[in-house]
Amino acid sequence: MDAYQAMYLRSLRDPEGFWGEAAEALHWERRWERVLDDSRAPFYRWFAGGLFNTCYNALDRHVENGRAEQPALIYDSPVTRTVRTYTYRELRDEVARFAGALRSQGVDRGDRVIIYMPMIPQAVIAMLACARIGAIHSVVFGGFAGQELAKRINDAEPKLIVSASCGIEPNRVVEYKPLLDGAIRIATSKPERCIVYQRPQHRAALVAGRDVDWEEVAGAQPVDCVPVASTDPLYILYTSGSTGIPKGVVRDHGGHAVALKWSMKYIYGVEPGEVYWAASDVGWVVGHSYIVYGPLLHGCTTILFEGKPVGTPDPGAFWRVVSEHKVSTLFTAPTAFRAIKREDPNGEHIRKYDRAGFRTLFLAGERCDPDTLLWAQKQLNVPVIDHWWQTETGWPIASNCIGIETFPVKPGSATKPVPGYDVQVLDANGKQVGDGTIGSIAIKLPLPPGSLPTMWKNDHGYRKYYLDPFPGYYLTGDAGYKDEDGYLWIMSRIDDIINVAGHRLSTGAMEEVLASHPDVAECAVIGAADEIKGELPVGMIVLKAGVNRPQEEIVKEVVQLVRDRIGPVAAFKQAIVVKRLPKTRSGKILRGTMRKIADGQQYQVPPTIDDPAILGEITQALHALGYPHAPASQAR
Repeated sequence: MDAYQAMYLRSLRDPEGFWGEAAEALHWERRWERVLDDSRAPFYRWFAGGLFNTCYNALDRHVENGRAEQPALIYDSPVTRTVRTYTYRELRDEVARFAGALRSQGVDRGDRVIIYMPMIPQAVIAMLACARIGAIHSVVFGGFAGQELAKRINDAEPKLIVSASCGIEPNRVVEYKPLLDGAIRIATSKPERCIVYQRPQHRAALVAGRDVDWEEVAGAQPVDCVPVASTDPLYILYTSGSTGIPKGVVRDHGGHAVALKWSMKYIYGVEPGEVYWAASDVGWVVGHSYIVYGPLLHGCTTILFEGKPVGTPDPGAFWRVVSEHKVSTLFTAPTAFRAIKREDPNGEHIRKYDRAGFRTLFLAGERCDPDTLLWAQKQLNVPVIDHWWQTETGWPIASNCIGIETFPVKPGSATKPVPGYDVQVLDANGKQVGDGTIGSIAIKLPLPPGSLPTMWKNDHGYRKYYLDPFPGYYLTGDAGYKDEDGYLWIMSRIDDIINVAGHRLSTGAMEEVLASHPDVAECAVIGAADEIKGELPVGMIVLKAGVNRPQEEIVKEVVQLVRDRIGPVAAFKQAIVVKRLPKTRSGKILRGTMRKIADGQQYQVPPTIDDPAILGEITQALHALGYPHAPASQAR
């Protein structure tokens, strides 16, 4: 039996022994009474009875054990031309003082603190300071619309909000304070205090009696770590719900730390002391897990990057950071690489930089099309690993676990389930399907440590959205299949499996074909309502920089490609060239919104959208194709 198979089977047969052993790598104020508490199943709890502090394990433990002068955090901001390094001792001291500042403003164990900040060190310091005193943080992406911020304020009911005066984009300054003030004004729950970090690019007006300048309180008396129950919430992270109501994913202290510490070695193959970079944002789950907590729990150096993959200043931005800071492992979203490929198709910017210590590229956020993965592999000459997970799970569900055993890469597949996850593919009746058959991807309960134990103040919602559809399982909401080698293929969201004249087809498979065309930088396929066939696929393609061929020729070619590779059954006859695709700030393409536009349905502009103006362009493009075809009453 190979190393992966042995470890995977043990994790499913003996989860308590497996995760209890992993937990020994961390410091516990009091050991757990039970590794897995199933007394309230399906609301499972990990390491029940234990006392733990995440901040101690991320910072103090390393200071006390020889890493005090090792860099913990490197802040690299091309938009402000700033680079600053914090050692583990310096970061520990900054966090301890800001934890004292939170205490001075009345924040205590169990209180909620919303953090509404850009990608600056103060955001990381605030997160860790909350963890230090047992407060529950909820990071909201900086610059989020006031109305959406208000929804999160109402749900979390924070005692205090930490914010900054502004965020910096490549060509503009985004003032945060008016958005924050507007959100508080319309929120029914009001914070007692706001601490505002004034950036030199813009100073915000403070509200007397409520707002406090960061600098005025940052020199507070430092405080020690407060041990909390392992099962206590560490943070709440909101993910947009299908109903328009944000869902508050809860993460606990103990199980979360155990899973992330384990993942750094066994999934990412990183050793303590190495430089690890997740090019994401602290407003997303990737930023929580792999900018802040995972690398610091493992004793790595982590990078906080305030910039873009292109435009700060060019498509070589990532490789400049990799070279200057000696990054061993990079984790980013496929959309970042599509942007780099579009602007630098021949990899000229990549070759400008020394990447001698760079070993591995991990991609996640949405499925990576094989063409982009193969392009990155060719240009970088390192393993490129597409892996799959969700806000709810907090760490990977499926991956090529290079710290255990490296498998051959199959472009388009997330490789195999990670130890701890019993991943199965189910039909509509909850029965397992055979190899190669697309179905709903579900995880047999209990979920491993680190995954959500429930939703904030909403056990009912947790059951309804995730547990009730297939009793005994967690429903991921994704569709796909396993092949004969046990590789997992995530093809689309369940809602993106379309029904063409009775044939269930994956839009992801069609996107894979479109992306293989040499002129296509990125693409999306949606299912639009049709009176005759039920649904018809429609392709949206964005061309690479410098392509000057007639668009009609390219459209004809991609239509033929789908016909050749998937067959006439797909009924793929329509595609249109667009300048860009609508995406969330984390890089997910808004296929569901485009589908509603095509069907003539009313839709809400998603609060996470990067640029709402793109929806107008997509509407015009779909109208040019004659959509909506079906009357609104027949559209989904």
